[in-house]
Amino acid sequence: MKKALMIALALLISVAFVTTVFAQAKPAEKPAATDKPVMKVDKPVKAEKAEKPAKAKGKAFAGEVVKAEATALVAKDKKGEMTFDVSAVKGFKAEDYKAGDKVVVKYAEKDGKNVASAVKKVVKKEKKVEKKEAPIKAEPAKPAPPAAPPAKK
Repeated sequence: MKKALMIALALLISVAFVTTVFAQAKPAEKPAATDKPVMKVDKPVKAEKAEKPAKAKGKAFAGEVVKAEATALVAKDKKGEMTFDVSAVKGFKAEDYKAGDKVVVKYAEKDGKNVASAVKKVVKKEKKVEKKEAPIKAEPAKPAPPAAPPAKK
């Protein structure tokens, strides 16, 4: 009896899974071939996408200023010198940068140029060197000197 129930249950489960496969919508049938010529419209090739330049990836450069001008900043690091076009950087003043200042430049390569989007001066935090003064040791209170003896008459 148990085997008969198991077989019936197995059949029921298999039928349930198979019917879901058949229940899926069938893809639309292709229209029957007709004698009419079908106008083919050539879709324009999306040339715009092909002509789009690849997005310039932002890069960062950290180094020391060699020379700063109104439109260009020359900085160097271990690998060598790089020149950045800083004309698009808001608030950039060449007077604020002098040779030897450490800077971080965010830039992107456009048309063979390194166009800076931000220039930030790196300021090292100076360690506060404060000598801790040795705490003043409190001396134990000395007993008060004895009062002067009363004057004799």
